[in-house]
Amino acid sequence: MTWVVEQKRSWAEWVALRVLQVGPIPTHLAVIMDGNRRYARQKQRDTLAGHTQGFHKLAEVLSWCRDLGIRHVTAYAFSIENFKRSKSEVDGLLNLAVEKFALMLEEQDKLAELGVCISVLGKLSLLPESIQKMAAQVMLATRHNNQFFLNLAVAYTGCEEITSAVQELAVGVAEDRLKSSDVNEEALEACLYGSGNREPDLLVRTSGEHRLSDFLLWQSAYSCLFFTKVLWPDFSIWHLFGAVFFYQRQYHTLAAARREALAQRCRTIEERDLEQCRSQHGDKVTHEHLAAQAAARTARLQTFLDYRKKRQLAYLYKLSSLTVKEQENKVEESQVL
Repeated sequence: MTWVVEQKRSWAEWVALRVLQVGPIPTHLAVIMDGNRRYARQKQRDTLAGHTQGFHKLAEVLSWCRDLGIRHVTAYAFSIENFKRSKSEVDGLLNLAVEKFALMLEEQDKLAELGVCISVLGKLSLLPESIQKMAAQVMLATRHNNQFFLNLAVAYTGCEEITSAVQELAVGVAEDRLKSSDVNEEALEACLYGSGNREPDLLVRTSGEHRLSDFLLWQSAYSCLFFTKVLWPDFSIWHLFGAVFFYQRQYHTLAAARREALAQRCRTIEERDLEQCRSQHGDKVTHEHLAAQAAARTARLQTFLDYRKKRQLAYLYKLSSLTVKEQENKVEESQVL
């Protein structure tokens, strides 16, 4: 098995692909890879075999996305709720994760050639130390790649993600890095796990279930949701084409809804800035006051986010058992090679 799947497309697949590329292609695809266990039961195999086949399918889907021009993929690999499953299944899934992260490290040169940046979204502290270390090593090894972005949601739920973002903002206010008036939708969104990615344009769930299962709850507010009965290991390129075509039919409605939501967010922020200016200057608020308030708020948030990014990077270095200097040396060596 490899993370870098190269497949020859049939004539029919290439024709369909080119036709779809005439219309809008989603920049960010999110997938809930559901149906691995049912697939295993249908094939009269053990549960782990179904999950293994699911990982193989993900690698295939990534190659299809590269051909289509989808540059961001977020996959729901392991929910915090999955820890409640039987010990044998959880242990099997975690061992599978070790195997796949190890493969990523082995193939980091291939991933670099394709410009694949890998992020692990979730509460890493819930995972075994060995997986924490490997996940950190993968993220550090690929963080400078910028052509294709794979986000793996592991030990993740949307509720926990939002809670974590709120806690970070609360700490920022308590440490006087932010003002309480700086806390808004924009700030919270910037503190989510996958804040470097735009919200998913298209979210696909397989196996016939019609629910999000606590996945990307904040980010998917204006995503196109596509549900299909096919089990994840049986998902084909034609199912992906169908999902993209469905997205294209909904594109203008979704784009309009996003524009309206963004406009409403901007109005809310402007109203809060006006309130802050009135508390300082009374009714004699000028455009200069408003501009200064907005600039100061933006600067505080950016300084806080820069601090947050450095802290996260230091955390990854610690998990990977490498010092900052050792990691920089590794980057320099790879650039020379």
